[in-house]
Parts: sequence; C-alpha cells; structure tokens
Amino acid sequence: MAKRMLPIGMQTFSELRERDCYYVDKTPYIARMVDEGKHYFLSRPRRFGKSLLLDTLKELFEGNEALFDGLAIHDAWDWSVRHPVLRLSFGSGHFTGPDDLRTEVTDRLVALESQAQVSPRHASAPARLAHVIRTLHERSGQRVAVLVDEYDKPILDALEVPEVARANRDFLRGLYAVVKDSDAHIRFSFITGVSKFSKVSLFSGLNNLTDLTLDPRYSAICGYTEADLDTVFAPELAGLDRDKIRDWYNGYGWIGTEKVYNPFDILLLFRNRSFGAWWFETGTPTFLVETLFRRRVSSVDLDGMMASDELLSAFDVDDIAVEALLFQTGYLTIRNKESLDGEALYSLGYPNREVRQSLNRSLLSHLVRDRTRQNTNSVQLYRLLEANDFAGLEALFQAFFASIPYEWYTNNDIAAYEGYYASVFYSYFAGRGFDIVVEDSSSRGRLDMAVRFNGQIYLFEFKVVGMAGHGAAMAQLKDRRYADKYRSPGQPIHLIAVEFDKETRNVVAFEVARA
Repeated sequence: MAKRMLPIGMQTFSELRERDCYYVDKTPYIARMVDEGKHYFLSRPRRFGKSLLLDTLKELFEGNEALFDGLAIHDAWDWSVRHPVLRLSFGSGHFTGPDDLRTEVTDRLVALESQAQVSPRHASAPARLAHVIRTLHERSGQRVAVLVDEYDKPILDALEVPEVARANRDFLRGLYAVVKDSDAHIRFSFITGVSKFSKVSLFSGLNNLTDLTLDPRYSAICGYTEADLDTVFAPELAGLDRDKIRDWYNGYGWIGTEKVYNPFDILLLFRNRSFGAWWFETGTPTFLVETLFRRRVSSVDLDGMMASDELLSAFDVDDIAVEALLFQTGYLTIRNKESLDGEALYSLGYPNREVRQSLNRSLLSHLVRDRTRQNTNSVQLYRLLEANDFAGLEALFQAFFASIPYEWYTNNDIAAYEGYYASVFYSYFAGRGFDIVVEDSSSRGRLDMAVRFNGQIYLFEFKVVGMAGHGAAMAQLKDRRYADKYRSPGQPIHLIAVEFDKETRNVVAFEVARA
C-alpha cells in the first residue's frame, strides 16, 4: 500500500478526498444517525475531528456523490435528493467582551443571508436564523440540514469573565432554541462542541436532542481505532514502535468496546516520526490548572476519580464540577463503567502517557512559573534516580519547594496537608514519564507511591511533621511490610521515607533503606 498525504489540519472533506489523503471512513455512523433519528448532539475534546465530521455531513446532504465513491454510505444514499445546508460555526472569533458574541452572530447571519440570497426581515438573531431556515425549505422544496460547530466556544472563551460567560450562555440559549422551533423545516440537525452544558442552563429549549456523547455505538465516531492504524495508516507504521504508540496516544474511551487515538497526535507522529505532546501543546487552558489548585485537587487523585452521569454533566458557568471539566476537555477519560444500585458510576483516569506527563508538568510549572527550571529539574530527576543518588534527590526536592513563591501560600493553608506534598512528588515523577502506582492497597495498609524504573522499585511514604514524629514514615514502610507485595519480580526495592515541616514548607527528613 502506497503512502498518501497526511491530512494535518484539514477540516474540509472535499479537499481531503480530492487530494487523496488518508481518510478513516466515518460514514457508517452517519448512515445510522440519519436512519434512526433527526436531531443530535455530540461532545468531544478539541482536535478530535468534529469539524471534519460536520463538513462530511454538509457534502452528503448537498449530494456531492463523487466525494463518497468507495465509502460505506455511497450505495445506501439517495443521490437524487439534495438538501440545503445551513452551517453555523463559532470556531473563529474571540468572545470575552460583553458585545463580542452579538457582533459575531450578526456577522455570521449576514453571511448566511447573503449566501442563501435571503433578505432579513427581523431584528433579533433567533428570528433571522429561523427566517433563513424556513426560506431555504420553501424555496428548495427540501428540508434543511442544520449543522452547528463549536457551539460552546463563546461560553468557554469567557469562563474567566463569569458575567460575560453567563450573558453568552443566555444569548445562545435563545439562538439554539430555533432548531426545535423550526423542526417542520429541518431534515437533520447536528450540534457539536467540547463541553456538555446542562440542559437546564443551555438546552432547555432543545429537549429533542439525542445525545451521542456516551452512546457506546458511537464511541469511535471521532478518533482513530487500533484497527484504523493497522489498516488505513499501515504504510506509516514502519520504523515506529507499535507498543510505544499505544502507550503515548491511545486510551480515550466513551463506554464503547474500544479505545481511540486523538487524530491530531497520530498525524503529527507520522509526520515528525517522533513522540511528543502534540495535542496537549495546542492549548491547555490556564483556567483548568488554576481551577485544580483553587479547589485543592491533588494530582494524585486525578488518576482514579469516580463520577456519576449527573456529575459528568455538571458543567455550567456557575457550577463546573472538576470531574466534568477534566473529562469533557479530554484530560481524563472513562476507564470503566459499573452500576451501583441502578446508578451508573464511571471510573476516570488519564487516557495515555501524553496527557499524564504533560498535565503534571503544567501543574508543577504553575507553582514556580519557571518552565526552563522545571525542564532542567525533570532531566535531573531522571539522572539522579538512574544513579540511585538519593542525597541528590533530597536536594532536588528541597530546592523545588524552596523555589515556590511565598505569595502562593498567602491565604492558603494547603501546606498543612500531606496530600499537597505527595502531589508534588507524584507530579514530578509522572511529568517525567515514570511508571507509577499511587495509594496502592495491601492487606496491611495503603502505600503512598511506588515507582518502577530501570529494573528497580522505589516505595515512598510521606508524612507532615506534627501529624507524626520524625521517623514515622520509615517505621510505617517497615512495620506494614509494604515491600512484600513487590518482591516477586526479584528486583531491588528501596524504601524512601520523606517528611515535611508545615512551617518551613519543605523536606526535613529523607530516609532511605533497602527492603
């Protein structure tokens, strides 16, 4: 199989097909949607191919048959029928000012009216949109396909300016209600975005939407599967470690039977032939990191959060659950679903190494605001552990805690909590990409952190002075015989007891012993 062009950054279906790019056929999902329903909603993180999916729908409803030659839907579609398409996207534009959204919507409506050759008869945005939809139907004799891309960007842009975010949300509620009110004129509607705002706050007028976000049949409607890499992208795999690709980029799940890759990561990997945090580096919001710190969410707790259906949907300007924020933006994903007395319960965790490593690096950088120093420290951590230089490790962490500005602790009593110090250690090791297990349970208790590296095992226990006397951490490691659980591989085991002083906010004891 010959190599093709990598569709990096392409969101236009016609260009992708005409230039013979790699394409993962998503039309079986489209065929099922059209056959089974009418109004749909889908939430997926950024860079997952939502815009390309909408553009595919546009070309399909407009009847551009040649573009679908060889795809699954080609022989199942009636190409003699062409539907007018109305597409509204908020991908461009910035919406933090009080009048930004109204201005942008007005400009988009002017463009839609011009394209449809419809003269505006109304002043309000919802009325103008409804008029365009109705006119397109009446003029063509065919109902309209309505496609809305990045429906939530005007709200997400303004989250740090709550009064603007609330105003944008309320404005959009009226605009999107047009979809339901215009049902008689619509053949199909599809709304996509990153987040899933609660129906009460934004979609109260759109209770006819079918939400595909957690429908297992549509779990791979965006993203690439293992099979896609092994078939569609087979020519690109030569010279790349397949297991490493899996470790770095696979792991996103929406309850379906298989996990998926972020397309942006895979395409950049094939182009650059090297592993990097391609998706993460395209825009991790400062808002996310600051929210985690403000709510005292320990990095140790991120990998293993539990959430209900209600909690995963608890996303609104004035009520953003951390679990919902992390899940909907793609920094945590669903690992498992279980039923607890009839209620769905989801286990969340990092999807892959890219996210785990990069997010923890961002959390550390937020503490010291010095990315250059953080990168240097990360490299030093690797070399010190590789040499089992425990004195050097102690000095490294003492220097890091000392570098955190005093102002960070002002009106913040977080330094009194053991979890704070444990999370700093965890983020250091996770940010370096080490194999880590936290709060590992045994019959004798729960170990704070285990690290496997270079054929050796390092078991950490953390204590804050005042909560326990000096030596309590090592005593716990030994008395509870945490090492017994790790002896089977026959690897050297190191017990590392770290104690902190809440007054100096630093390491005051760093004791090491062989198990």
